[in-house]
Amino acid sequence: MIAWLTRHLQTLIGSLGRLSQQKFSTLLTMLVIGIALALPTCLHVLVSNAQRATGDWNRALDISVFLKRPTSASEAKQIADRIGQRRDVAEVRLITAEEGLKEFKQQSGFGAAIDALNENPLPHALIVRPDAQYVSADSLASLAASIRELPSVDIVQLDTGWVDRLNAILAAIGRAVVIATAVLALGVLVIVGNTIRLDIQNRRPEIEVTKLVGGSDAFVRRPFLYSGVWYGLGGALLAWIITAVIVAALREPVSRIAVLYGSSFEVSSLDLRSSLHLMLMGAALGWIGSFLSASRHLRDIEPS
Repeated sequence: MIAWLTRHLQTLIGSLGRLSQQKFSTLLTMLVIGIALALPTCLHVLVSNAQRATGDWNRALDISVFLKRPTSASEAKQIADRIGQRRDVAEVRLITAEEGLKEFKQQSGFGAAIDALNENPLPHALIVRPDAQYVSADSLASLAASIRELPSVDIVQLDTGWVDRLNAILAAIGRAVVIATAVLALGVLVIVGNTIRLDIQNRRPEIEVTKLVGGSDAFVRRPFLYSGVWYGLGGALLAWIITAVIVAALREPVSRIAVLYGSSFEVSSLDLRSSLHLMLMGAALGWIGSFLSASRHLRDIEPS
């Protein structure tokens, strides 16, 4: 087992050394693979940031609850406490009729007309902010329906139409990411396979001699498999760099837009888990492409 592992390690390092002797062509191949992998990676980052941004838009998901006019402030406080005990509710803010009237007078510009009223026409109101884990359209609708059943509740306002539309858009983009990944993965297999085919043709005399002294196809194929792994890893690393550069270029203007909308949202790049998945996918595609190409072309080479 030690000898087997040592031989594979030698082949792994040897294949990297052979690639380093052809720096320009190796870099071009890795760059093409990197560009192919960068597109689905950027789409994945786009979807991840959009989903994270929707989680930060808690204010847009607030539920407005208006209580019936005879309800007193103490009863409104009890209702607010009852709603706040739910696990799908993050915060409940009570706006009394007096506070609501005062705010309306300041913002409406009808202060003199409001002062002429004999009584306060506004009811007590509650602003219910759902928990970040329960912001789907179904969860919000269920929460609103439960609040409507409470005593003294008159009107519950909730607009989940935009949530449905946004989730539909994100689902469509997610499907596009899957399709783009599949198509570009096929392209990576073709790129690696064609590169390995050219490498096999350039090393044909060496392969014939190796087979002449008893080397099996598996033995001859091994360095080409590791070359494919290096191509895939290098391409994945370049894809990560391209994605990081794009995210860095977009971070400042996106943050400026977020500030204008009263949000602290910032664009984030690939996390550690996604980065590891990208590297593993690149290495796997390189191995598969080289295995298919080497297995196909090595069978046609026999010592004369």
